[in-house]
Amino acid sequence: MKTKCYDILFRRKIYTQLSEIQNDIEQWLEFYNRERAHSGKYCYGKTPWQTWNDAKGLVKEKQLENLFCSSDTHFVKMKADE
Repeated sequence: MKTKCYDILFRRKIYTQLSEIQNDIEQWLEFYNRERAHSGKYCYGKTPWQTWNDAKGLVKEKQLENLFCSSDTHFVKMKADE
């Protein structure tokens, strides 16, 4: 975030109030996560927000119903092992 956001913002504008910085950062984050396509391993050209929304169903399906962890033993048991 430093090189992609802060370095550019502070080169373009001299801020006099914290609220100005906060507003510009919020706008940048909105663009970064919801508008620009991403070429990352799991995004496949979609925005990070689209990738997140597409994966929510899979996460819910795989998480609590199929997996649990005991903090005492750090043991993970799969539902298939029951």
